[in-house]
Amino acid sequence: MLLFSSPLAAQTVLDNPDYDDDEEEEVDSLFVPIEDEISVLDKQGNEELIEFPEAMTFDLDSLMSLYMSKTYLSMPGDCQMKDENPTYTPEEYIERLRRMPTVMEMGYNDIVQRFIDRYMGRLRNSVSYMLGAANFYVPIFEDALEAYQVPLELKYLPVIESALNPKAVSRVGATGLWQFMLGTGKQYGLEVNSLVDERRDPIRASYAAARYLRDLYRIFGDWNLVIAAYNCGPGNINKAIHRSGGLKDYWQLYPYLPAETRGYVPAFIAANYAMTYYCEHDICPMSTRLPLQTDTIVVDRDVHLEQISNVLDLDIEMLRSLNPQYRRDIVPGATKKYAIRLPMADTGRFIDLQDSIYNYRTSELLTKRAVVEVNDDQPTFRSKKNVRRGRTSARKSRNARRGRTSAAKKRGTAKRSTKKSSKRRRR
Repeated sequence: MLLFSSPLAAQTVLDNPDYDDDEEEEVDSLFVPIEDEISVLDKQGNEELIEFPEAMTFDLDSLMSLYMSKTYLSMPGDCQMKDENPTYTPEEYIERLRRMPTVMEMGYNDIVQRFIDRYMGRLRNSVSYMLGAANFYVPIFEDALEAYQVPLELKYLPVIESALNPKAVSRVGATGLWQFMLGTGKQYGLEVNSLVDERRDPIRASYAAARYLRDLYRIFGDWNLVIAAYNCGPGNINKAIHRSGGLKDYWQLYPYLPAETRGYVPAFIAANYAMTYYCEHDICPMSTRLPLQTDTIVVDRDVHLEQISNVLDLDIEMLRSLNPQYRRDIVPGATKKYAIRLPMADTGRFIDLQDSIYNYRTSELLTKRAVVEVNDDQPTFRSKKNVRRGRTSARKSRNARRGRTSAAKKRGTAKRSTKKSSKRRRR
């Protein structure tokens, strides 16, 4: 799970775009099988391996293939981005981190420096992408975090978790921008079934994540431990505290934490640095065109996104990106009322043409039958004679079992009578 993203040059988004898959649910495979860890030396000179958060290994080309990226992001035109990363003294990094307007502690050490170097060096093109993609999602994150009164710098958790890919699925099944596990998602009110996965819904998942972060703070009272618990679970943090003899400072608990979690807080700090001081490292944000304004339509009947796409002449990929929670393009409105997000200009057209939409290729696209008929045109392959013979055999078998059972009971009764007689004689 990992990081990238940032506040960005001031643009606000009126949308909640996204991306989903088609009929056969697709799992993103964005992992690059190289360098998923870094090595550092401890005070004794021993080498320690620290795992990267998973999203740090995502392939930039795959991220750029997402609908929102292809449609609304482009390489910066007037900004000359260099391949070389300027370097600074540790004192300069310390001062920059100190100046950041955050509630959360942004401490500096050699491990944090290694993650900063990674982002500003090998991952600088990914940082450019994240700076552009942040315009789609960060306003949503900020609204949710503000609603639960948690620090706004936590808006960078989705970027270290999913690299701002709403389709992201981790090696252990965590899903969506906020990488909710199935159980935690359901615990915080996100619906997950064969057709709907609200972990992929940017708005619902953001509010669920903000509530979860607030609850974790009520447990641990320390924001570094909160995001560590978000990564590996509160149970693992409690175990680390117990093994350490009661320490409750992330950096003191560090040796007792899972390998990936040891890199999680440093990556989070480095992400905040990268998205704040990208100009100082000659990184140019990708140019962003804001998506169209959208609105929602509530349906109480099953409808397939292809029905909407064909009748309203809308790009099916655009509909999937706006409604990523519908895993197989089916909105199960007959189960309960569901909302469909559409470009604002098309919501009225949906209402006017809804009968045509619901009736378009219904038998092809919505194939689940409510009533099924049994084929009784041909007789079954068992004749009446065989049926009678089978019944007779079954009856004989039952009678034989009953006979064996009765005989066994009689033998048991006889044995008990014999024992009683013997006792009388001995008396």
